[in-house]
Amino acid sequence: MQTAAELAQPLSERALSKLKWRCRRGLLENDLFIARFFERHESHMTVGQAGAMETLMDLSDNDLLDLLLRRKEPEPAWAGAEVVELLQLMRTDGAQRPSTSVSASVSSSSPS
Repeated sequence: MQTAAELAQPLSERALSKLKWRCRRGLLENDLFIARFFERHESHMTVGQAGAMETLMDLSDNDLLDLLLRRKEPEPAWAGAEVVELLQLMRTDGAQRPSTSVSASVSSSSPS
């Protein structure tokens, strides 16, 4: 188990790259929430936030979307404080208007 100090460490470039690859989803709606989150927070993501993101990525696309759209709340059995905090950030960012770069990056990653 990692200490609070270890969880607060900045995420390395390599770990961030691997995490972004892991976060690719089958539903465009999920991709939009995730892209907006990374646009605003990737430069200061922590190891703890990355672990929370991994937990969310273990969910099915529909379960993740339900959480992001507040149709349901995370279950305490699997969602610790880091997951709840990350989910709140993703919900807030997803509700905001995307910048041009998010729209462009999602468009270019969608199959033609």
